[in-house]
Amino acid sequence: MNSLKEHQIVIAALIVAIGLCVLGCSIGSSIKRFKTLDRHITVKGLSEREVPANKVTWPLVYKELGNDPSDMYELIERKNHKLVAFLKAAGLEDNEISVNPPTIRDRQADNYGNEIMNYRYKAECVITVTSTNVDKVRQLMARQSELMKQGIALVSEEYGSQNVSYEYTSLNEIKPQMVEEAMKNAKATAEQFARDANARLDGVITAQQGQFSIEDRDQNTPYIKRIRVVNTVEYAIK
Repeated sequence: MNSLKEHQIVIAALIVAIGLCVLGCSIGSSIKRFKTLDRHITVKGLSEREVPANKVTWPLVYKELGNDPSDMYELIERKNHKLVAFLKAAGLEDNEISVNPPTIRDRQADNYGNEIMNYRYKAECVITVTSTNVDKVRQLMARQSELMKQGIALVSEEYGSQNVSYEYTSLNEIKPQMVEEAMKNAKATAEQFARDANARLDGVITAQQGQFSIEDRDQNTPYIKRIRVVNTVEYAIK
């Protein structure tokens, strides 16, 4: 009987010992895995380019004063014809030129202070150029003084040079190369960090592509665009 009890005690002790051994190995493995997972670095990779704008929108604005609306409309039609002829002579096409209806305001109806006015009506006329030939349009902008000789004075208080808009519309064509460049720069940064820490990279854990931004290079050259993207990459290290 005592022999049976001793045998049972030995078996129980062995089971406990084996359990403790397995538990110890499991804990040790978990700690090792935890430390491995904790060994990581997060770096950012930048890609930046300067590109010329490939689309321009240029509003040409002039104003007229008068007392007879019908005379004003005839004058506006003549000036619009001269403006369109000026633009076409430079090589612009019909689909690049948009003639907007004039906006005429009755100044007398808006005159609450009983101001004496020489002209009752004020007209604002806008012809908009939208073109992918940015260089040609910029050359035309430099020739605005030629219109003065034809009696057309473009105004700028509402539509100044800052309202000439330039765009870059081919972002999808350069996105892949810029993403690749940003990833390479991120990896180069991570490798340098690993070397300094006497370690090595052990693969990408996560990678996040940042938003692309398109901005003017500066306020004096809005026709040159700066495009940038920053990718964030997390690497495991050994």
